[in-house]
Amino acid sequence: MSERTAPPPATSSPTPAIPYVPGLDGVPAAKSSICFIDGDQGILEYRGYPIEALAESSTFEETSYLLLWGKLPARADLDKFTRDMATNRDVRFRLIDLLKCLPDTGHPMEALQASIAALGMFYPDRDVDKPEDRYNSAVRIIAKATTLVAAYYRLSTGRDYIPPKDDLSHAANFLYMLTGEDPEPDVARVMDICFILHAEHSMNASTFAGRVTASTLADPYTVVSSAIGALTGPLHGGANEQVIHMLQRIGEAEKARPYIEDLIARKQKIMGIGHRIYRVKDPRALVLQKLASQMIAKRGGDPLLVVAQEVEKVVAEHLGAKRIYPNVDFYSGVVYTAMGLPPALFTPMFAVARISGWLAHWIEQLQGNRIYRPDQIYTGTHNEPYVPVEERV
Repeated sequence: MSERTAPPPATSSPTPAIPYVPGLDGVPAAKSSICFIDGDQGILEYRGYPIEALAESSTFEETSYLLLWGKLPARADLDKFTRDMATNRDVRFRLIDLLKCLPDTGHPMEALQASIAALGMFYPDRDVDKPEDRYNSAVRIIAKATTLVAAYYRLSTGRDYIPPKDDLSHAANFLYMLTGEDPEPDVARVMDICFILHAEHSMNASTFAGRVTASTLADPYTVVSSAIGALTGPLHGGANEQVIHMLQRIGEAEKARPYIEDLIARKQKIMGIGHRIYRVKDPRALVLQKLASQMIAKRGGDPLLVVAQEVEKVVAEHLGAKRIYPNVDFYSGVVYTAMGLPPALFTPMFAVARISGWLAHWIEQLQGNRIYRPDQIYTGTHNEPYVPVEERV
């Protein structure tokens, strides 16, 4: 090795003035008036309205308007927004061609992320500084997302694309595009409530990803696409699909106790159980559990609900003292299964509902925007000597 001046010894970085918080747990990243959560009391509000009241009395269209524009709409405003949503559901044939080119074995979430990103290429009026462009973009993305999910699902299973109708509600039209048949009113209402429950949930991983992208002044299609990417993970939106797989593996209520107790003994994660914020039962899970019971009572017994209830019982016995309870993912899959929907669609349905919340945060981020630029704590060494490749051991 050639002679060189010896470098100073490698050292680690000095202790930072700001403490490191893994996962930014509990660190405020924005001021927001969109969503309030009290995890100790089990309170969830959209713009100050309790989620229970919205699930009972509102519609997804009205809730989306509330999230986006900050207030419940007057009748004329709601009628216009609903009409605009309905007339913007169809997509360009080239987007359908794009979906046809994707592999049948892909996940619908991957198809949704790709097609939302491509969707923006068809609409040049996406200037984030123009209120009209913001309105049009929000309406288009929310309206067309369900069409893209339904289209890919049908195409990937060897069936033809079903164009949307404009005389159905947002939720009813989604179910129609999946089957080609108008859904029963009570089933459409359950879908509508599920969309409301999933529409927003404060600064979670996908919302944070969307706000970071929004802070760069990227267009809303890119913002939503980035948020969808974060939602694909099993620790976020993918959990509802995993819950159903777990319940199906258990199979019978009598097998729930040994299955769950084994997971607890091995300190393994129980899908759909526990939440970063809630220390009581997720208020959305309470609504969904009631919906599942009502649907199944009307249509006959469902072994998955019985298994789910037994799992919750065992979990309460072992983990109730630690304030670990079912979250929204635990019962949403049971509801969707009772509706005859396949597990592969569970997370995409979460996504198309949450788009309203993501876009509300996009609009809010643009007000007094400052690009996100967090710091890091460097843990490596310094002044390492460069060694030519021939001389490296």
